Amino acid sequence: MKDDNCIFCRLANGDIPTRTIYEDDKFRVILDNGPATRGHALILPKEHYANIYEIPEDVAADAMVLAKKMAVMMTKKLGAEGFNLVQNNGAAAGQTVLHFHLHLIPRYENDGQNILWKPTQPSDAELDETLKVLTGD
Repeated sequence: MKDDNCIFCRLANGDIPTRTIYEDDKFRVILDNGPATRGHALILPKEHYANIYEIPEDVAADAMVLAKKMAVMMTKKLGAEGFNLVQNNGAAAGQTVLHFHLHLIPRYENDGQNILWKPTQPSDAELDETLKVLTGD
């Protein structure tokens, strides 16, 4: 279901003009207006799902298949040397618009972006405890 109060629903459904690079019955892929790199785009479902927790598994799977298709095409046409797929959920993870979306970010040598994290160094006991919580063992 579309949410008329959601800016990404309105973008995905053509209510607001976009720089669309792909569209089908489920998704619209648009260039990001504040790109990290040349070609940075967003996969937007036309239906409203706030995040990964709400999106149906089949739609999430279709988004990933589309991401692969777009990454191959964009890498070839833009001459990218790498590619990031980024999908944030919740404010703590950097989500600023509560509509599931997948960032397609072509990467270039010396593009000035740093989409990485600082690895931590948990003890074996901490890793074992996390494993126990997640698996119930």
